[in-house]
Amino acid sequence: MSNREAQSGLAFEGVIEDICGLNWVNLAEDDLVSVAWVYYYFSVQFRECLEIARKLYPDDKRLLELDHGERDTDNLSPWPGVAATGERMNHDEFMRRTLELKKIPESRRRSLAALGQAYLSKVHATDLNSRAMALASYEDGGLEQVFRAILTAPKWNGPLLQAFKHFLSEHIRFDSDPEQGHGALCRHLTPDDDVLPLWAEFKRMLIEAAPRLAHSHPAAEKLSSGLSPELIR
Repeated sequence: MSNREAQSGLAFEGVIEDICGLNWVNLAEDDLVSVAWVYYYFSVQFRECLEIARKLYPDDKRLLELDHGERDTDNLSPWPGVAATGERMNHDEFMRRTLELKKIPESRRRSLAALGQAYLSKVHATDLNSRAMALASYEDGGLEQVFRAILTAPKWNGPLLQAFKHFLSEHIRFDSDPEQGHGALCRHLTPDDDVLPLWAEFKRMLIEAAPRLAHSHPAAEKLSSGLSPELIR
């Protein structure tokens, strides 16, 4: 059990710590491209979580403000080859276009897409309330920690990785203000361990896309060997 988990009593925070403790600092450039690929599928489900929260709480003005910062927005624009000056788009669309900046072998593309689709299938089986609550676990510190860990990877060469780095860096900026950032806009959803499977599947997808991540992380090695998240924790 991590220190964070022991302090809060929430196991999902232990999974966040596990993800941050993966082998990011030794990640090869091709592995980081694979991470960007599967992160696209996470960005799709993040947008879906926001849409679910908006439907469940249609009069929530804070969620509406968050929506304006994540969907149909120009706050990632401009970026070469991805977004024109002032162009508005959902953030998962920014990631989809980012992936088109580098050609990868078709077999690898199919494999990564299959990982992403399998991840989405598992997420889609989760109840709607848990997915809405997950939004706060992502925005109120969870993804900021993960993004800072990913940015410790050593090589960010080429248009795809530069665009992905821009995406991560800007989201840290969006989320980091404790009073005005995106986390403050959804903190009131108060996530609990019903969101644990969502974080566990995210962790699993990252490691399956880039097995090098698990090399110095015993718990991650167990996860990548096929054990269920419940057995890992």
